[in-house]
Amino acid sequence: MNAAFEHLLLRAEMLLARLELILPQAATAPDWQASVAFRYRRRGGAFSAGVLEPVKHVAAIRLAELKEIDAQKERLQRNTQQFVAGRGANNVLLTGARGTGKSSLVKAVLNEYAAEGLRLIEVDKTDLIDLPDLIDLVAGRPEKFIVFCDDLSFDEGEPGYKALKSVLDGSVAAASDNLLIYATSNRRHLLPEYMKENLSYQHTEDGEVHPGEGVEEKISLSERFGLWISFYPFTQAEYLAIVAQWLRHFGVGEAAIAAARQDSLVWALERGSRSGRVAQQFARDYAGQHGG
Repeated sequence: MNAAFEHLLLRAEMLLARLELILPQAATAPDWQASVAFRYRRRGGAFSAGVLEPVKHVAAIRLAELKEIDAQKERLQRNTQQFVAGRGANNVLLTGARGTGKSSLVKAVLNEYAAEGLRLIEVDKTDLIDLPDLIDLVAGRPEKFIVFCDDLSFDEGEPGYKALKSVLDGSVAAASDNLLIYATSNRRHLLPEYMKENLSYQHTEDGEVHPGEGVEEKISLSERFGLWISFYPFTQAEYLAIVAQWLRHFGVGEAAIAAARQDSLVWALERGSRSGRVAQQFARDYAGQHGG
């Protein structure tokens, strides 16, 4: 009887050991001194352990290099400065036209305050379901952490949506005082919207319009970010100013910058956009051709 029981116990222990191998594992702490920026990944799929990898080559962009977004720069810098100083600060949603500097501004703010203990953890939207684990991992650390999600939007039913919503909403899994969420998106409402949802709007007798529950749900995630920062397409003059800044960055002289004006406009016309990203791409190509 004892031998049979011991055999059964051994088999149960072996089964538990196998289950531990396939169950999702919480991320382990990295070497926090290895970098000022980290990337959270699940390399082996849903059942693999999450890994925080130090970013070896952090983008070196500085706030002074970002042109024509002074108002947006001031608002994000002020919020981040308050956060680093231990004062009240908000989670931030940066929205608007593509290539206008949303992601670059977050990276520049990191570089501005890294010496004061600011750190960044980049998380893909598919891994936001692990956000509570990341919060637990950094809780109690002396640094200040920005969880950064670039190009954020959700399809119906994605699991990361509820995890992010609960953290932003101040649930039991609310973030600690040393963590904020900064996200960028090309659209203000982070869930897809459909024409049929217009039918759910209610019209009152005094002329007011109230969205239905489905529409309210789709708007609610954006509203949970305490600070919205909007970006807009650049005018031609703004685009040319950004081109000039990038050409200087790549070592092009002032005379050559003036001569590049028409080429930069043609480049933007061919790309169908006068964005900061297009300006940078033109400047890199022009500097490469002209020995900058």
